Amino acid sequence: MEYLLEGIAAVTWQQLLMIGIGILLIFLAIKKDLEPALLLPMGFGAILVNLPLSGAIDQLIGGSVEAAGIIEWLFEIGIEASEALPLLLFIGIGAMIDFGPILANPKLMFFGAAAQVGIFLTIILAQFISDVSPLDFAINDAASIGMIGAADGPTAILVSQVLNSKYVGAIAVAAYSYMALVPIIQPIVMKACTTKKERMIRMEYNPSSVSQTTKVIFPILVTVITGFIAPASVSLVGFLMFGNLLRECGVLKTLTETASNSLSNLITLLLGITISFSMKAENFVKWDTVMIMGLGLAAFVFDTFGGIMLAKLVNLFSKKKINPLIGAAGISAFPMASRVVQKVGLEADPTNHLLMQAAGANVAGQIASVIAGGVILGLVPGMM
Repeated sequence: MEYLLEGIAAVTWQQLLMIGIGILLIFLAIKKDLEPALLLPMGFGAILVNLPLSGAIDQLIGGSVEAAGIIEWLFEIGIEASEALPLLLFIGIGAMIDFGPILANPKLMFFGAAAQVGIFLTIILAQFISDVSPLDFAINDAASIGMIGAADGPTAILVSQVLNSKYVGAIAVAAYSYMALVPIIQPIVMKACTTKKERMIRMEYNPSSVSQTTKVIFPILVTVITGFIAPASVSLVGFLMFGNLLRECGVLKTLTETASNSLSNLITLLLGITISFSMKAENFVKWDTVMIMGLGLAAFVFDTFGGIMLAKLVNLFSKKKINPLIGAAGISAFPMASRVVQKVGLEADPTNHLLMQAAGANVAGQIASVIAGGVILGLVPGMM
């Protein structure tokens, strides 16, 4: 009987809180449909790793650890040792993306770049907070927190893991939570930064101008150029572009379907439950976590603001005006940001459809966020 009650006697209030957070994530996934493919396994994983003496973390035999539990093993093999899970997910993401809209209007690439400003502003903000408060965010932690602004969960996880941040779990939860909250966060910023007249600006779209050859050359070219400019990002960009090449080559339809469906779903499932290993109570229930959630929100706001402001700046010097809402789609949250732009645009003018142009900027944000992650991986280790 004493052995059976050992788990109950060992539980802490921090573990109970994390179990509650896990249940909340499951509720949001099921009832609110907020990124269910990720929040549900993350929530259930948070429960598994915070049960006292959990065998999901390690196996206790005779009072000593004899073998790693399944979640700990998956974390060590799939994330800590090789970053394999988030990287493999990029193949599936690449196989889903159509670069046609951005190739039809290449200047949309600039909005993808501008919408990454939140990453770097948040890094600066995190360092400032470290200087003026008891919180201590080292440069690797600040850079990892800034990556929440990429609006790209796998990239945020990969960067924080490679930089050996102690906040991987909090960063993952913040990244995916705010991705799910894009339809709530972005419209507020969009309407605060634009006038109704600006939101009614119409834009042309001509996808037929992009040839199949161009679509095949593009992922190869981006990979090579990125490799020379930011070598540390080759694995991120390369896997994304490889997935896209599968899609656009036209001779590997079965592999494209596998990558975009079966592979992507399987890796998403494993990644969600595996990242929960870093959501153990002793690592997660801290004031630092609350601050990270706040910094993540700031990063998303900065990103949206940066993209909108670039569009407004371009309009000062251009005869053919750009709807500033397109700039907000430059974040990497694909395709949610595109849909939000379409919705806010239709509120201003029910006949003004911006989805395809927004998708171009959104795809640019996918590329830019991955490149930004590579740049950070290349610069930060030398600053530690």
